[in-house]
Amino acid sequence: MPSPLWTRLPADLADALAARLEATVESVALGVNEVPGFARAGDPKFERDVHVAVRSALVNFLELVGVDAPVMPLAVKDMFVSLGAAEARDERSPEVLIAALRTAGRGMMRAAADALGEVRVVSPEELLDLADAVTSYVDALVAAATDGYARQIREQAGQTDRRRRALGEFLLRGNTSEATVLTAASEVGWLGLGDLVPVLVPLDHARDARFRFAADGVVVERENDAVLLVRVGARTGREQLAAAFQGRAAVVGPALGWQRVPEGVRLAELTTALGLVEPAQAAGPVFVDDHLAALGLRGEPGALAVLRARRLTPLDGLPDSTRDRLSETLHSWLLHWGSRADVAQALFIHPQTVSYRVRQLRELFGDDLDDPIARAELLLVLT
Repeated sequence: MPSPLWTRLPADLADALAARLEATVESVALGVNEVPGFARAGDPKFERDVHVAVRSALVNFLELVGVDAPVMPLAVKDMFVSLGAAEARDERSPEVLIAALRTAGRGMMRAAADALGEVRVVSPEELLDLADAVTSYVDALVAAATDGYARQIREQAGQTDRRRRALGEFLLRGNTSEATVLTAASEVGWLGLGDLVPVLVPLDHARDARFRFAADGVVVERENDAVLLVRVGARTGREQLAAAFQGRAAVVGPALGWQRVPEGVRLAELTTALGLVEPAQAAGPVFVDDHLAALGLRGEPGALAVLRARRLTPLDGLPDSTRDRLSETLHSWLLHWGSRADVAQALFIHPQTVSYRVRQLRELFGDDLDDPIARAELLLVLT
């Protein structure tokens, strides 16, 4: 049996509207192109596509009058599914597309009523039946378009996930060409690569880590854990990371250049493997930066390299001769517990020269020269 919705339509509607089909296509397309946010000025292809879609929708609507057939043939449905997918690819809101289809529906309703009105008097019941049919038809068009939009979003999300995994694997591997890594970074929306913080988390926290750092991090799941690589920024301060990984048995590695990601991950692994901490029992995350000296004393050169970079940063930018002279003085000063006479004797310089250099060092290192942990780490890296 034909659908009651379509059999209630006036039998002469199809002929009346077909006689003014092209004019209706023009008026409906014009109305659609005037929907805020939908039109694309100066894009002839887009305008042609709108005309084709409107014409196909109108022709199909006329073919439904009085027949028992699917509301939307596969070809027409595919057209509107594709239209929705294109909107998603262009990163346009689905609400704009729905507004355009609703506008097209109102244009169809007015055109159908006017077409019948030119032939004969139209009763209120016929207008109501026509409104019901147009509304139902537009709902079907909206459903097809939003289905296409959703499919495209899912596809893009899958592509983004694959691209993020690929970038993470390139970074963890450490032997991928710079051009390949930078291209992979650009494909996930990262404009260039700077320092990254590696964070080891249990596998059951991988999804949460991926969600929390969606824009700034990539997650690679391994056999026994997952590695989150986060771009250094506002969210990678110690307080921010401590809050983000509270109670999640995480180990936070040092912030290093992207080329040194494997080194940072190795230090995070060693911090756990050497029994320095028990992350599974820790209330907050374990920070590798707190254990660099211990790792260095156990013969890990990577830890000493990171610690050296951290502690001797104040000497960066000085002329080589000045940096060497102050490094030598600082080392001797630490060894001799600040004895000016002993430092002068060890370095074969005048005590006043020692005092002058120590004043320079205090200007550069500040309170670190009075902090016992900082002093021990400085002595370690200088030695």
